[in-house]
Amino acid sequence: MAAMAAVAVGGLLLGGCSSGEEAASGGSESADQGAAPAQPAATSGEFGEGCAAVPKSGAGSFQGMAEDPVATAASNNPALSTLVTAVGKAGLVNTLNSAKDITVFAPSNDAFAKIPKKDLNAVLSDKKTLTKVLTYHVVGQEITPEQLSSGDFPTLAGGSVKTSGSGEDFTVENANVVCGNVQTANATVYIIDNVLMPPM
Repeated sequence: MAAMAAVAVGGLLLGGCSSGEEAASGGSESADQGAAPAQPAATSGEFGEGCAAVPKSGAGSFQGMAEDPVATAASNNPALSTLVTAVGKAGLVNTLNSAKDITVFAPSNDAFAKIPKKDLNAVLSDKKTLTKVLTYHVVGQEITPEQLSSGDFPTLAGGSVKTSGSGEDFTVENANVVCGNVQTANATVYIIDNVLMPPM
């Protein structure tokens, strides 16, 4: 159950960011010149059907989040309220905001909703476990969509996560990227549909 609880909290991480404006068709909309684009939208902007939930304007929009460090960006987006709670309880706000060029694999609200409430509450009350779960979703380097095609990246919690895929279809361990390449002032965020499980 501790394991499930740990998984639960991971969902908090950049949790809800089911993102928005750049609709599900990550690349087709950017092909308005008639010619087929040489590269998928993944290399030039946000991509994935999960991006549809991000506000179109304001501090929680893609543009707004790009102006703030990652924890602050999350706090400005109503879809990320669980993340904000978890990061605050773990005392990681300053750590994440002051980090340079990091990548965050952020479980969506749907991923978070899969976790039983009692397991989540157990993790939220255990700062050590909460911190490990959250930092397992953070890599200390910026990862481009191209690098996701076949990667093995060490996390801040120890251990590493494996990524694979191409175009706009990528996986991180057992999770799919539902909205990728979201930029904040100091991080690249990939929203995923499952919570990653750190080695305990």
